Amino acid sequence: MIDVSDEVRAEIGDDEADRLVQGDSAPHRYDCTSCRAPGDITVDPTATVLFVGEETAVLAFAHSRCIPSQVVPVAEEQLQGAMAGVATGAPAFEQPYPTVPPPAPAPDTAQPAVLGVTCGLVLCQQGRWAGQPRAAVVIEPTGPVGRPGMLVGEDAFLELLGDHGFAMVTDVDVPPATLPGWSVLMAMGQLHAILQPVPGGSPAAWWRAHSPLQVTDAWRSAARQHSEVLVLAAPAGSIGRQPREDLLRLALDQAARAGVLTGAVMPLAGT
Repeated sequence: MIDVSDEVRAEIGDDEADRLVQGDSAPHRYDCTSCRAPGDITVDPTATVLFVGEETAVLAFAHSRCIPSQVVPVAEEQLQGAMAGVATGAPAFEQPYPTVPPPAPAPDTAQPAVLGVTCGLVLCQQGRWAGQPRAAVVIEPTGPVGRPGMLVGEDAFLELLGDHGFAMVTDVDVPPATLPGWSVLMAMGQLHAILQPVPGGSPAAWWRAHSPLQVTDAWRSAARQHSEVLVLAAPAGSIGRQPREDLLRLALDQAARAGVLTGAVMPLAGT
């Protein structure tokens, strides 16, 4: 019952398009992006509509009787507003997809670096989180991240995060404080972005997934149960890609002892 046009398929890729056609990655119910009336992919012929901005694209759904599946160019500001609407629970487009996956720079940097993100459960032994596995997002750049004007290879990642309110974590058993205005955005059970506050405006994506990240049922359950996510970050080479959560915890403990781990607790936005 879902139609994906050739131009939409070209933007989101064959794998995602096939999942949509099969109904695996589409919501059963939606608000038509044209008439705003409810729709149901199990009974209503449904068209996919991809709104494309300069850097971002958002996938929406519509009754096929209203509009055909198509790519619609729109202003980037409109898409960012739609993302903010998802974060606050307001009616907005249903599922975001970037058009071209560019490197994700840390804020205020002159040296772009891809931010590697790992999701896992972390057990804290002290404070209000004591004894309960909590959903964590661990961030590590692929290379040094510098301020504008710094020499290539110089790393100011921890300083940049400190400027934004992240606190040094010397003991993983003690969770850091909540960072005001920041949040972790989930939509349709997938991880989409980490949002930061913008003075006088809607929250903006500090980090955005190139495509929505799948998370485990246990991670998703912990995030939803507590409505909070522990965000930890360390400079390039501090954590590495760990295949198991016990090894990830060991790497986090080592980074904390070395004084290169920073973090914050953020509320969960979305579902």
